[in-house]
Amino acid sequence: MHNAQRATYAVAIAPAAILDNTSAAATAIDTKDARYAEIVLQLGATDIAVTALKVQECDTSGGSYTDVSGATFDGGTDIDGTALALPSATDDNQTCVFQLNLDGTKRYLKVVATFGDGTSGGFIAGIARLSELRSDPTTSTEAADGGVCRV
Repeated sequence: MHNAQRATYAVAIAPAAILDNTSAAATAIDTKDARYAEIVLQLGATDIAVTALKVQECDTSGGSYTDVSGATFDGGTDIDGTALALPSATDDNQTCVFQLNLDGTKRYLKVVATFGDGTSGGFIAGIARLSELRSDPTTSTEAADGGVCRV
């Protein structure tokens, strides 16, 4: 098995209707047995800026989440050392990625993605890729609930 295949995938934000002046319905991401998380968010068409884009953590899936230090597009730092900015109203179809070393984080992660008040709003969806697993998934549906097609 190739190292890139030693991962599981989970919904971070399911595809949904356009969001205007509201936050996306985020799913709690269970990071148990993973050492690294990569959360990939895909923006769709938008006519308004994103007002919050960050990752939060919690010990339980339904508990009170707090911000993961530095995991924000509102002033966080990118891989070049440059300050990140929230996506603007003209950032249609951009991909935003969080890469998190899970050492010292709480078990559950959740994305906060909020759009401002526009004429229509914006679309967003995302997945989490959990890797450097302490135990490999043994079935396709353990790796991704919809299955994995490996060629």
